[in-house]
Amino acid sequence: MSVQTRIVSEDEADLRLDRWFRRHFPNVTQGALQKLCRTGQVRVDGKRVTGASRLVPAQTVRIPPLPDASAVAKEGPPPLDPMLAREIERMVIYRDDKVIVLNKPSGLATQGGPGIIKHVDMMLEGLQGDSEHRPRLVHRIDRDTSGILLLARTPGVAAKLAAAFRGRDVHKTYWAVVVGRPTPASGVIDQPLAKLGAGNGALVIAAERDDEDAAHARTEYETLDGAGRKISWLGLSPLTGRTHQLRVHCESLGTPILGDPRYGGKLAHPEGFTDRLHLHARALDIPHPDGGRLMVAAPLPPHMRDTFKDLGFVAGETPKPERRHGGGAERAVAKTGRSARR
Repeated sequence: MSVQTRIVSEDEADLRLDRWFRRHFPNVTQGALQKLCRTGQVRVDGKRVTGASRLVPAQTVRIPPLPDASAVAKEGPPPLDPMLAREIERMVIYRDDKVIVLNKPSGLATQGGPGIIKHVDMMLEGLQGDSEHRPRLVHRIDRDTSGILLLARTPGVAAKLAAAFRGRDVHKTYWAVVVGRPTPASGVIDQPLAKLGAGNGALVIAAERDDEDAAHARTEYETLDGAGRKISWLGLSPLTGRTHQLRVHCESLGTPILGDPRYGGKLAHPEGFTDRLHLHARALDIPHPDGGRLMVAAPLPPHMRDTFKDLGFVAGETPKPERRHGGGAERAVAKTGRSARR
């Protein structure tokens, strides 16, 4: 490999040089890069730099010969099974040049882990197309939860959206069928949560407010319909993003989510209902990387659709994806939840 230069793209603005290198040359270690910078072999616009230097669009990065880079590039990952590529393509409900939105089925894990042999993350190559970047997960939802999953098409977009999630500029609406009827019918669940154990086997519990190990957690909820006092349909909007937050918060109300395999005990599994988790990531309202906001909603999974039909709950038509160039995001999400009763 000879000396080459690469131009920093708009998508890579303000990225540290060492992180930029990891994206383009993942086989170059941090120590090796530091040596290349120290000896002046790596330069930006002809000037000496360090791994912590921030990049600006249109700058040129000088890359010295990296003998192992071509070998790693030629090996690459094994091609994705065509069946998996078709499967993830069927999940797409919105796509533009910055983001992709999936409607993940219940039972499919978002990422790998012990005992998980199939997950969304391993299938993302099927959505790469002609791009040099493989789409990236911006957030996760539980394996048993269905609904909206957001992907970024480039690393820069992923960073912007991750910051939006951390800054609470993302509005999420979930639909859940719960056992019982909450009192009051709407409100905010302000219940700290603590995690017991680690990994996939960890259990989340409602904690005391003075528990130093507990995490602050808040969820808005609204009862959208009910079948007497036995079963209710709730709209849920998490104001924080804790593991299993919605499932434990519903349990703390005394109304566990129908079919929950981990929380609620026998109460969550009444006779006559499909024994699957009835929690669906219904709507997502995000700041779009190109400006304005994007609102996307996902139709119910088959098992929840059947339960809605049996109970007489009317979900209505799923709104089409919509780009907006103004405010009103919170009102839009709330409207998506309420419209189902019309």
